[in-house]
Amino acid sequence: MLPGQDDVLARIESALGDAVVVDDAYLNQIASHLIDAGGKRLRPLLTVAAAQVAQVGVRQEAILGGVSCELVQTGSLYHDDVMDEAPTRRGVDTVNAVWGNLQAILAGDFLLAKASEIAASLGTEVAGLLARTIMRLCEGQIEELRHTYNSARPEVSYLASIRGKTASLFATAARIGGLVADLPRPMVESLTAYGEAYGMVFQIVDDLLDLTASDDQLGKPAGHDMVEGVYTLPVLRTLQGGGVAAAELVGLFGKPLTVAERDKALAIVRQHGGLDAARRTAQQYVDQAVAACAALPAGPAVDVLIAAPTALLASV
Repeated sequence: MLPGQDDVLARIESALGDAVVVDDAYLNQIASHLIDAGGKRLRPLLTVAAAQVAQVGVRQEAILGGVSCELVQTGSLYHDDVMDEAPTRRGVDTVNAVWGNLQAILAGDFLLAKASEIAASLGTEVAGLLARTIMRLCEGQIEELRHTYNSARPEVSYLASIRGKTASLFATAARIGGLVADLPRPMVESLTAYGEAYGMVFQIVDDLLDLTASDDQLGKPAGHDMVEGVYTLPVLRTLQGGGVAAAELVGLFGKPLTVAERDKALAIVRQHGGLDAARRTAQQYVDQAVAACAALPAGPAVDVLIAAPTALLASV
């Protein structure tokens, strides 16, 4: 936990709320819907932690940089929920479920625009960085979509997809923290490498949870990715193992799954080595994240950065 984290979170929440206040009450309600539903705010906290490597107080620039990343994340969720036709998110109805797809798409665009406006206030380098990150999010999502229902999906495709759609935003969050704190460039590069490695751990853990957690824990049916034709690392590793398990999965895949088919697929993946193999890959990224911290000065913020990826992987 960061020193003074409760105060930092309060400042993040305040800045997030201010970012989506507009004169149009209808748009304000839609744009703030998922923000009001809460969240862990991992990306803005990472920005603040990266900035605190400089061992100074938490400057408002770090808060705003983190908020810009959180707005990108939230805007992308609005779009994801439209694509997935998802009815709930963070324990509340999705924007598309309440107001419709058109409103959800436009509100997502609005949040991306607000993120860009905030980034621009922090300088041209941060503005350009955030724009490139949004591009990488799109590239990662497209890479995933092009292999939907493909049981022969190459592992390199999965890794490229999550590097773009998830890890890039964590890398940007950490990099912005270093930039607004005026850290030396080698430290900024180390923070960027840390953020990307942490983001890879984050997504692999999320994919493991989709296969191992209960419906109640997830707030949605387990195995949702397989149902939607998205075959993640634990599934790909099970397929790579060959034998009867792989043959049974191939027989199920290539189309949407019924509830019975989903349960069968979950049982196969849970009973074979794909989960442990995915954890080992996640551990490699944990090691990369910790190694990136070696170039940073010792201090409370760096201690938090070192501990975070290990704790994340230990949660599954």
